[in-house]
Amino acid sequence: MDNQSVLEKLDEIAQALNRLAPPVARDVDFSVAEAFIWQAARGQVQPVQKVNRIDMVLLHGIDRMRDTLVDNTTRFANDLPANNALLWGARGMGKSSLVKAVHGEVNADVKGKLKLIEIHREDIESLPDLMGLLRNEEVHRFIVFCDDLSFDAQDTSYKSLKAALEGGIEGRPENMIFYATSNRRHLLPRDMMENERSTAINPSEAVQEKVSLSDRFGLWLGFHNCSQSEFLEMVFAYAKHFKLGVSQEQLRAEAVEWSATRGARSGRVAWQYIQDLAGRLGVRI
Repeated sequence: MDNQSVLEKLDEIAQALNRLAPPVARDVDFSVAEAFIWQAARGQVQPVQKVNRIDMVLLHGIDRMRDTLVDNTTRFANDLPANNALLWGARGMGKSSLVKAVHGEVNADVKGKLKLIEIHREDIESLPDLMGLLRNEEVHRFIVFCDDLSFDAQDTSYKSLKAALEGGIEGRPENMIFYATSNRRHLLPRDMMENERSTAINPSEAVQEKVSLSDRFGLWLGFHNCSQSEFLEMVFAYAKHFKLGVSQEQLRAEAVEWSATRGARSGRVAWQYIQDLAGRLGVRI
């Protein structure tokens, strides 16, 4: 093998090693956007140019949860103590919409100081890396948000989440708070917890191990299925806000039929009906 071939082989090996090496940490300019997405594979955050959110005034039927989360977030944004928050309960009742709406409102009050960073469920094990990136940031404060957080029977990444939030030697950075939404109050399926109880030497200790994950959230906000009157209140509010010009009698009849065909009443179903109605009327919303 001649020298040229050796050099080519060495170059190939060097490129392969570069691909395997962890990404080099780069300084992040958090002033370029109000929200970011954590890219675990690259160890970087990607700016979001326009956040997919709805106005706070359009969130109906969740007044207590809204006020509680606004208060907690406002305290955090103003450098005061605040809790990690778990928004759990019925699907389609505005859990993730509330997080994004609260961030938008509070961030406007603190003049862009509060940033929202979304971390995907499958990247939870990389949360300590994200925390390390944020720890030394002195200007901004961060809500790290995971939508639809839950764990299956064979998934052990919940242990790293527990340690990252409250149990690790470094602890959670003072400039970061963690918000999550889930359909499950304890983030783990009931059959998983019951299986642990039936097979463990000490059943109570095994269940405590599972339940202790949700204990890392000082703030629990429960969302429950809405009644028909609450559902119609959402529909009427949407129609008024977007000036759809349809009588309440028509809205009531169509919305009730719409919810019946889907077998559910929720904020999401109300919004889907309004989108269908606006489309039929030729109105942009």
